[in-house]
Amino acid sequence: AWTIGGVTRYGLGAPDFVAGLVESFGPSLYKMLPAVIFLIACFLGFATGTSWGTFGILLPIVLDVFTPGGFANLTADALNEVPILMVGIGATLGGAVCGDHCSPISDTTIMASSGSQCYHLNHVVTQMPYAVCVAAIAFVNYVITGFLIDFVPEIVCLLIAIVSTVVVMVVLDKMYKSKKTA
Repeated sequence: AWTIGGVTRYGLGAPDFVAGLVESFGPSLYKMLPAVIFLIACFLGFATGTSWGTFGILLPIVLDVFTPGGFANLTADALNEVPILMVGIGATLGGAVCGDHCSPISDTTIMASSGSQCYHLNHVVTQMPYAVCVAAIAFVNYVITGFLIDFVPEIVCLLIAIVSTVVVMVVLDKMYKSKKTA
């Protein structure tokens, strides 16, 4: 995973390319970037079947894009001074784990299906609605957080995410109960 990250960062120059691309689109894309990063990490984790490989590829890029002056200027203070940096890191980690969880070629998915003595693709298909539901909630909350993070404390964004998750769970429960009684 870290070798792939090194090749992506140093060999291909991906962080500089992505940082330049983001700067050319302006602040509106910058605010949407955590949600976009989440989707990219989901796709990459799903396609490769590895969350760690996805971390290795995307984290250097995300750190370079969100750190003022680039990755070379990353300090502990930058984590406190640039709150969207932590959101970008969270989007990378969350998306990578989500994609890995959904991937039929992931080692953990294969072990879970064989451990439960379930046909592998049936296991993948039955887990997908849960993972996609959580991913949709996360995506919406990354959009909200991207726009609010400069104006409200991080805890407010976290509370919004918790409330939205509970609301979706309640709505889905009511839909299930009404379908069950019908």
